Amino acid sequence: MSKEAVKAIVLDAKLKKSGDFELPENYSEINPHNLYLYVKSYAASLRANSACTKNKGSVSGGGKKPWSQKGRGGARAGSSRSSVWVGGGSAFGPRGNRNYDLKVNKKQKKLALEYALYEKARIGSLYIVDSLEISSGKTKDAANILKKLKLRDALLVKDLVDEKTFLAFRNLNNSYVADINELNAYMVATFHAVVVEKSVLENITKEG
Repeated sequence: MSKEAVKAIVLDAKLKKSGDFELPENYSEINPHNLYLYVKSYAASLRANSACTKNKGSVSGGGKKPWSQKGRGGARAGSSRSSVWVGGGSAFGPRGNRNYDLKVNKKQKKLALEYALYEKARIGSLYIVDSLEISSGKTKDAANILKKLKLRDALLVKDLVDEKTFLAFRNLNNSYVADINELNAYMVATFHAVVVEKSVLENITKEG
């Protein structure tokens, strides 16, 4: 049984609701696990992978055999830098060469983005505008958009990000401007609301 189709909120030039944009019906049938896999993969790719411990061969010292092989009645020891000694190397510690990459194919990435947009529309947090441009380049004008829409934070998606709009939103900690080529499911899922140009959403949904 398919879920009910949802609609994004269309805004006019004054950021007032002027209509609805219905997302493709099949968006409601996408398995949420696709979004989970993509977000997991994206987060894994951000890991620094900088943890590194020294093994027995990396710890300085320990060149001389601590004591004779036989004759003292104790266990044999070849180096004071063995992992069983205080100050010795780590036996199985991280070496900074672990591969955290998780493969997500092209189809899953597309499904993840579509489902993320569906979820935003379902909760009433997907807004569509004809054009998203701050010609003045002023941060206060960019902040007014979020204020008028009463948004806690927002992802703003343009077909092509111009310099003035980028500068206007750059200093706002609760927003981020992206173009259609940068847009991904992780971004959509992270922000509370998404404001997208109509041409961008039409481009995404035309094959949806």
